[in-house]
This record gives sequence, C-alpha cells and structure tokens, in this order.
Amino acid sequence: MVEIPGGEIVLRDEGTRTEWKVGVGPFRLDSCPVTRELYDAVVSRMPEVHGMTEVPEGSGVSASGAGPRAPVTEVSWRDAIRFCNLLSRVEGLAPCYSVGDDPDGSDVVCDWRAGGYRLPSEAEWEYACRAGTPGVRYGELDEIGWYRANSDGGAHDVATRAPNAWGLYDMIGNVWEWCWDVYDPAVYGPYRVFRGGGWNDHPRGCRASCRRKSHPTLRVDDLGFRLARTV
Repeated sequence: MVEIPGGEIVLRDEGTRTEWKVGVGPFRLDSCPVTRELYDAVVSRMPEVHGMTEVPEGSGVSASGAGPRAPVTEVSWRDAIRFCNLLSRVEGLAPCYSVGDDPDGSDVVCDWRAGGYRLPSEAEWEYACRAGTPGVRYGELDEIGWYRANSDGGAHDVATRAPNAWGLYDMIGNVWEWCWDVYDPAVYGPYRVFRGGGWNDHPRGCRASCRRKSHPTLRVDDLGFRLARTV
C-alpha cells in the first residue's frame, strides 16, 4: 500500500454547483484496485475465518472475459464492505466495519481507528487521485486510463497504464471505485458514492472530480473498489 500524506481537498458537486473543503489525515491506499485474483483467493478462505457470517458476492467476471489481474467487478458496496472485514480477519487485523442486515447499509458503522482494511472516504479518494495536481486528470487520458475509446469493450489488467505522482494506478478509468460516503441522503437516500470512471466511459466521466452514485446493492461490470487503511 502507498503512504498518502495528510492535507486538504476541495470537493465539488457539479449538479448542485457547491464546493466544500475537507481535511484529510495521513492514510494508506492500495496502488491498484482489488483484482479478481485477490478477491477470489480471500473469499475462498471464508470457512476458516471465525465470526464471518456473510460471504461477499460477485463473480469477478468482467464482460470482456478479463483475466485474474483485472479489477474485480460486479461487487456491490455491501460486498466490498464485507470483503474488507474478511481480509482484515485473514491478516489478523481489527476489522473496521460493524455490519447488519439492512440492504440500504444504514446499519454499517465504520471504526476509523481500527487497523484493518476499509474503503477510502470520498475526500481521501480524490485527494489521492490528484496527488497534488490541479487539473481534471493527473495526465493524458490515453496514457493513464482505460476508457471507451481504448478499452476494446472491457476491463484490463491493473497497473498497465501510467501511475500518478504518488504511484497509484488506475485511479482514472478501467473501473469505477466504491467510496464510503453517502452521496446526498436528503435527495438519494442510501445511495453511495463511486469515483474514477470506467472502461465504458467517455472522457467526461474520467475526471478526478467526477462523482456518481448508486444503491449499496448495485453490481455492474465496470464498478469495483480499492482498499485503504488508517495510519
């Protein structure tokens, strides 16, 4: 995982044309999205893990038939939360999440002080994606990301495009990535944020500031996740 220094980020919602500043403490972020290989290997160990009562779903199969080093897709926000807890237990770390039965995820509580794996917050995600750069992307899109014009209709192996200045790959393009945050509870209820753009998106969707959202049970073929840990 990459050590990300603390700082500040200004988030912007283009729909409401509002901006807000968020302080970000130091944290760790995986250099790549979770791969099908890692996801399947960890989930297969579930019977050996004490206290894991619900297995994450998602086949990890992309529409293009991508291989084991491609990002896992067709995993919901709830699947990603459960996977974080499972991997934490496999590695002997304190899980971050308490998870209930509500499909909306309203009963999921995050202990930000725990040492285990978690999803990044939306502010952490964009702060890490930008890596100190002010532009809409940290490089030329064809060089840093897989998107509609160059993906040939599917996800690609991770770390096959150029990284940003902090050594993070696929922050733009390849697959969208779930974040912890609720998008706008007053308007969209339990919908959670995802970021980064995917292999089927036009350039407008592949920008550091682009925000999208869906229900915590959504599973689609261009949406995965990346692991974070609190320092």
